[in-house]
Amino acid sequence: MTRIFFRRSMTVMIGAALSSFVAFSQLDNVDFLRSAPADGLKLIEAYITPWANAFGTGLNGSWFNTAKPHQFGGFDINLGFNVGIVPESATKFDISSLGLSSSLTGTGSSPTIAGPETDGPEMTYSISGVTLAEFNLPPGVNWRYIPAPTLQVGVGLPLGTDLKLRFVPRLPIEEADVMLWGVGLMHSIMQYIPGNEFLPVDASVFAGYTRMNVNVPFSLEPDPSIPQNYSTSINPDTYFNDQNLSTTFEALNISAIGSFNLPVISFYGGLGYSRTRTLIELTGHYPLPVLVTPGAGAPYAEYNDSGVKTDDDFEKLDIQNFSGLRANIGFRIKLAIFTFNADYTRAQYNVLSAGLGLSFR
Repeated sequence: MTRIFFRRSMTVMIGAALSSFVAFSQLDNVDFLRSAPADGLKLIEAYITPWANAFGTGLNGSWFNTAKPHQFGGFDINLGFNVGIVPESATKFDISSLGLSSSLTGTGSSPTIAGPETDGPEMTYSISGVTLAEFNLPPGVNWRYIPAPTLQVGVGLPLGTDLKLRFVPRLPIEEADVMLWGVGLMHSIMQYIPGNEFLPVDASVFAGYTRMNVNVPFSLEPDPSIPQNYSTSINPDTYFNDQNLSTTFEALNISAIGSFNLPVISFYGGLGYSRTRTLIELTGHYPLPVLVTPGAGAPYAEYNDSGVKTDDDFEKLDIQNFSGLRANIGFRIKLAIFTFNADYTRAQYNVLSAGLGLSFR
């Protein structure tokens, strides 16, 4: 039965995870990369940050559903469904606050990926009075609830300690791929209180770290309205097929937790610190228009070899997401070896979590 549960849990978890990760590929409209690389990265950061924050905060969920550690050799398997919630205030961003270069102009507010399904303002990229690119910033998808499923195994160690492990090997999903791992430790502090075995409460301290990597392909092609003058070594129909967005999510959860235990139902909660971080890296070759100034005649825009940008032209984005106090409260129902739990986490990005599991004490 445990093996069947594990296999089915993996199937459900992977399916739900892929729906989340593929959702990040909503960045299929990447016309804003036609500007200078530094400006393009600022726009990516402003656009994707709300989902990155919500997803990272969700990864900090479902680490625990009781403060009582296993006996030595006991273990549990738990499938957690976490949903990070983007606040309404993060559905738009102000273009003027991004510090864009003077070559890229546009005004007003624009949807983030979580915002309304309307195009953002028109942007103009120009040098020396020549327009190299015009584009609208991308619309949002009007969705603020970001799933972050987790599957973990907890094992009882000596001295009132639980080791918790999360792992999903690198899996291809359509044109994308994903990998996840995490490790956590829970240590009982109730064991140091005399007479604790007669009390229906437990208290522990916990620390857990999760890391996930997602690779999603991009597709930025030359604007057909602008002349192309590439050398014979560059075939624009195939040369730019290696574009990729590599995103790494990190989530840290350090909490003091407690639980009140009854025969079938228990109530638990935690108070502590959480931090999330998102690292974004662009790889591959990207066609950008350049200004050509001929010896005679007016300057004009063109695609040529000098406008091809690669990994080295785009700095890595390091989005230091939410960090600060987190508090959660929930309940767990246990029937024989089967468990169900649900909890709510209050933070800058709130999280709803529910879980199914098997527990062998």
